[in-house]
Amino acid sequence: MKLRAFALAALLIFAGSAARAQAPAPSGSGRPVDLALVLAVDASGSVNQTRFELQKHGYAQAFRSKEVIEAIAAGADHAIAVAMVQWTGPSLHVQVVEWTRISDAASAQAIADTIDASRRQLYGGGTSLSGAIDIGVAMLGASPFRATRHVIDISGDGSNNAGRLAETARDEAVKAGITINGLPITWIEPGLDAYYRSSVVGGPGAFVISIDSYDNFADAILHKLVTEISGLAPPSLASNAAR
Repeated sequence: MKLRAFALAALLIFAGSAARAQAPAPSGSGRPVDLALVLAVDASGSVNQTRFELQKHGYAQAFRSKEVIEAIAAGADHAIAVAMVQWTGPSLHVQVVEWTRISDAASAQAIADTIDASRRQLYGGGTSLSGAIDIGVAMLGASPFRATRHVIDISGDGSNNAGRLAETARDEAVKAGITINGLPITWIEPGLDAYYRSSVVGGPGAFVISIDSYDNFADAILHKLVTEISGLAPPSLASNAAR
């Protein structure tokens, strides 16, 4: 798994921003799914172990919910593909959940168990939202599934402080046909939600759901996943739609 993470990091380092900007939207060649979704989880130094566990269990709990299972079943292909990556600095990423097709309660339970069993691999190295976007783009390009929509779902508690500009990475991803949604946790940076709206999220139907405490993460990620799977931005967040 670590070799896979290093290979993806190397791909990002050597590919160059021009190549990323010109890359077509990833389509895959395998089984069809309605959505290919990268879950990018903040593992930077500001996230202690308790907060990290709240993030991880929030994702797992959401996949066990009937709301998520019903949203998946309502799609044209009745399936989505999901992968998870932990991120910190510009080239510090570890993919902890391989691409998995979810089509029913059993497969949703399986990925929830996998997420719960995953261990934290990173503990610092800065907060590079641009790096999180770039690794998400690379992972979508490597997906073995043929997806109608491609989304990077980023959760974090800080603004970009390492690597290239988040706006540059965002704009290149959007040009490649990828949507980026954000779940900023504003307890350290009260204006982080506004920063996510202006500099991080983008693409068709992009939105931000912000929370001020990790204790609210599970409810927020459930709302966020249902919205992403259904492909409909919540009306109350219409002003968050980006580029």
